[in-house]
Amino acid sequence: MTEDDLLKRYRDFLKDSIRLSIDFSQTDQSRGIPPPPIEKPYAPDAKRIDLVRPDAWQEVGSVDVARAIGERQSHRRFRDEPLTLEEVAFLLWATQGVRQVVNPAVALRTVPSAGARHALETYLCVLNVAGLEAGIYRYLPLEHQLLLEFGESGLPEKIVAATLGQRFIARAPATFVWTAVPYRMEWRYGLAAHKVILLDAGHVCQNLYLACAAIGAGTCAVAAYHQERMDALVGVDGEEEFVIYLAPVGKV
Repeated sequence: MTEDDLLKRYRDFLKDSIRLSIDFSQTDQSRGIPPPPIEKPYAPDAKRIDLVRPDAWQEVGSVDVARAIGERQSHRRFRDEPLTLEEVAFLLWATQGVRQVVNPAVALRTVPSAGARHALETYLCVLNVAGLEAGIYRYLPLEHQLLLEFGESGLPEKIVAATLGQRFIARAPATFVWTAVPYRMEWRYGLAAHKVILLDAGHVCQNLYLACAAIGAGTCAVAAYHQERMDALVGVDGEEEFVIYLAPVGKV
């Protein structure tokens, strides 16, 4: 297969996914199969960290939305200072926070998602956040908590290797890593699911850019990485869940 053939295939994927969902409408939802959970389960004895909720934020800054949009840019240089746990809580809420649980299968969040399916999970590679040990964490949006997945030695070197030598990422206090759990979207949309998962990732990362402006921080969206190494870094299987996007965050 030539490069031109591959380009046409990918273009057709972007154009045809909605048509395919109509042609092949026998999704698991239409078959009456119950929806998958909207959040990955966790062990009852897992270490969880309560996060400050929006109505209790005291020190998180603010900025005019028009100014945040006008000044939005990617930052690859960060100051040598930690993020606070309150700032991290704000960024997590801004990117995947739950505003309302409609029913056990549907939650409305701070970002749009096709059919409110929200196929993404948020992991944090924490290197320098006040009050947190270095390691890999997962955001629990329903509980507004951080779950410690595991501590990890040599995280800076490992994330540089997993992102193809992008050393600026290791200088960020925290890196947001978004994975896709595709069946959450496939359950409703079948073959069209994969296009809208990518659209959802864009919504989430743009909210991170704008929320960073409110706390004097910056970020840089990263889509260049070694798939297997990034999956291993956050501890996902690479099949039913896999990394699709990441963004380091630090003060600027």
